[in-house]
Amino acid sequence: MLSCKKATELIEKKSVLPLSLKEKIQLYMHKSMCDACTAYEKHSEKIDELIHNHIHSEHREVIHNNELKEKIISKLP
Repeated sequence: MLSCKKATELIEKKSVLPLSLKEKIQLYMHKSMCDACTAYEKHSEKIDELIHNHIHSEHREVIHNNELKEKIISKLP
């Protein structure tokens, strides 16, 4: 039986690399009995999606170093 620690490692691994057949089966079996890891996977996928959307957003605000410095200074008391 796969531990939750190993299951979360596989969940994160599969977001960047394909899992082997053995790993897929182990993860599937673990998640079929573990609601916490199933929820973790859903949350992890959502976070990855939000980060991806933010990085690739056309409406992202681009701030240059000087602009950022001025913005920070203006917020100081």
